[in-house]
Amino acid sequence: MQPGLVIKLRPSGPWRIGPDSGARNRVETIYHSDSLYSAVTSAMAMLGRLDEWLQATVREPVPAVCFSSCFPFQNEIGMVVPPRTLWPPKATSLASGRVRWKSARFVPLDVVRAMLSGEPLNEDEWSVDGPSECLVPAGRPGPFRTAVRWNAAVDRRTGASERHATGCIEFRPGAGLWSVAGFRDEEAHAQWLDPVKAAFRLLADSGFGGERSRGWGRSEAPEFLEGSLPEMILPDTSSRSSDSEPVPEEASSPVPPIHEPPPEPSPVPPVEEPPVEPPPGSEPNPEPEPPPPDPDPKPPAPEPDPPLPVPPFPDPSPVVVSSESASAAAPEPEPSPVPEPEPLPDPEPEPHPEPEPLTVAGVTTDAVVPLPLELPDTEIRHPASALWLLSLFTPAPADAVDWRRGNYSVLARGGRVDSPAGSGELKKQVQMVVEGSVLYAEGIPHGAASDVAPEGFAHPVFRAGFALAIPLPEVV
Repeated sequence: MQPGLVIKLRPSGPWRIGPDSGARNRVETIYHSDSLYSAVTSAMAMLGRLDEWLQATVREPVPAVCFSSCFPFQNEIGMVVPPRTLWPPKATSLASGRVRWKSARFVPLDVVRAMLSGEPLNEDEWSVDGPSECLVPAGRPGPFRTAVRWNAAVDRRTGASERHATGCIEFRPGAGLWSVAGFRDEEAHAQWLDPVKAAFRLLADSGFGGERSRGWGRSEAPEFLEGSLPEMILPDTSSRSSDSEPVPEEASSPVPPIHEPPPEPSPVPPVEEPPVEPPPGSEPNPEPEPPPPDPDPKPPAPEPDPPLPVPPFPDPSPVVVSSESASAAAPEPEPSPVPEPEPLPDPEPEPHPEPEPLTVAGVTTDAVVPLPLELPDTEIRHPASALWLLSLFTPAPADAVDWRRGNYSVLARGGRVDSPAGSGELKKQVQMVVEGSVLYAEGIPHGAASDVAPEGFAHPVFRAGFALAIPLPEVV
């Protein structure tokens, strides 16, 4: 059991989440976990706990606190990036196609739980909202939409102006973003629960993301919900309580398989009828007389003659080679002895060619794809279990991940430095496994934080790749 904390943010204005391309008129619809960790680290610095925070998260083998990415919610519906092994669902019939399941990037948590329980989805109850790429109940709008706001930059010295556009996210009333924080153990939970809440309260006033100087990225007072992981995401419904109602014996009786024929009915004994006695004074029925013989009997049919013996087929006479004088026949030449074939040497086994790298970023089950990451050389000794990632992930050397299995993709993360020591320089790019990926690993991987500071920068700049993973049960 891992202590957890759910944070719900209700934006009070537009948010600016910069895309990976850096285009100002574009916006990303998911606030990644590495950006959330960077924002919390900045808040810890303003609270005077930066060194203690970095020591507990970056410099420890197992981070004391890790965050998931921020996903949208609308009223009582919390959405998430679904597991890649379950989404999109398989079509129930050839005529199904009213809902484009594949175009949904965020789906409700209840849908994920239903799919893990083996329940089919009813197409009449769901629809995909195009602007937000969210799966919502039929007839309801999405939680947000993307917009472009125009501004004019004015040069105060010359009076010249230049028009430019900035992309943003606008949330509907009752909608927002939610995230979950996982603590290493009870000791880390007791130490960092209040500082994490204080950091989110500070960020709600100062803002998340870009354009904070214009008042963007702010939210109302955050809501907190404490619990344990993974039950807060995927409750365990397999176990039943002891005080549940007993199952009747009729319902628990085994059902014969379909291919077994039904048992034959038992034969009914025949009912013997009593003999009918003739009435008094009547003669009994005489015995039936045999039929008279045929006056003109036909003779019996003659038996067929036995088959004649077949003489044996004579042996073929030898072929005589004729010459110019037909008086004498040349003797047949004796066949030359055929030499025995020499045994051939055993062929050398051809080496199997190495699998060529695919052009896609993800990998399907049991496929080998070299990931553009510096993957640790780990040996899988115990059976690996499926894990559903809710955060960006950078593998640590001690993480025993079976990269030949699973379904995952990677994302290149960059950006610019924002620090009092210097701002605007480009960070080093890092490949990270994205949210919704399904990995197979021994236990829960922890991840690592990479130093992406430019060459010769004043201090290290960390990009958090800590894993917040949820074990996936087998689909029934």
